Amino acid sequence: MAATRPTQLSPSRAGDFKQCPLLYRFRAVDRLPEPPSKAQVQGTLVHSVLERLYELDAGRRTPRQALAMIEPEWAKLQASGEYAALFEGLDDESDWLRNVRRLVETYFAMEDPQRLQPHRTECLVTTTLDDGTSLKGFIDRADVNPAGLVRLVDYKTGKRPPDRFADKALFQMKFYALVWWRTRGTVPTLLRLMYLGDGQMLDYSPDERELEGFEKTLKALWSVMREAIATGDFRPQKSKLCGWCAHQKLCPEFGGEPPAYPLTTVLPGLAMPVDGLPVEGTPPT
Repeated sequence: MAATRPTQLSPSRAGDFKQCPLLYRFRAVDRLPEPPSKAQVQGTLVHSVLERLYELDAGRRTPRQALAMIEPEWAKLQASGEYAALFEGLDDESDWLRNVRRLVETYFAMEDPQRLQPHRTECLVTTTLDDGTSLKGFIDRADVNPAGLVRLVDYKTGKRPPDRFADKALFQMKFYALVWWRTRGTVPTLLRLMYLGDGQMLDYSPDERELEGFEKTLKALWSVMREAIATGDFRPQKSKLCGWCAHQKLCPEFGGEPPAYPLTTVLPGLAMPVDGLPVEGTPPT
């Protein structure tokens, strides 16, 4: 996969950089392949089922209907061929699908989709801030009631984190809220994370002052990221999360060496050069 010069900031890539700048480089610049995990694919499948569910008329959004969607949606994902080595055998896959069904059932215990009429599902939101910082994200569901109040919802297939990690969990939702506010002029009334792993929710209500502060945080973060992209200076940051990283063999913290930086670099503080490489979101020529 060809290297790219990132031009947009998303919640996931921002999270990568904050966790480990070198991980961000491997994912966003080098675009190194990573083997899919069962948890990741499980999340993709559950999201797909819930998206399809809301395409039905409200009266048909039943647990039985949703559970019946799992096998067909899984077949669509399998058609790509990239998940062929995900399971050790049929029993392993059956156990995995059983857990997917449990997650879908938990969703129905948390809310009744027959009583909801989402404004949008899988909603792409983008904006460019006044300093040129370009933001992009996908919102699982946006609800707007008759009074115009907005609720942004994101589904998680894991368990709700302890309260001390709530700010980290809400970073993504504040990102969406900021983009929604800047593009639509309305601050969302409620941000909701639905944790299907244990049936708990994490709710938060932002205000304009807080989102203005968050906007400054994103601008500062993107400035640091642009400097790293321009210079190729991405430092590894060792943590407990390294145990789940697919790139340990290329990491100096584990005795490895990153591949040669694929982009043209400049000295710190100088303008980013135009080097003819494809930018993020465009195919290589």
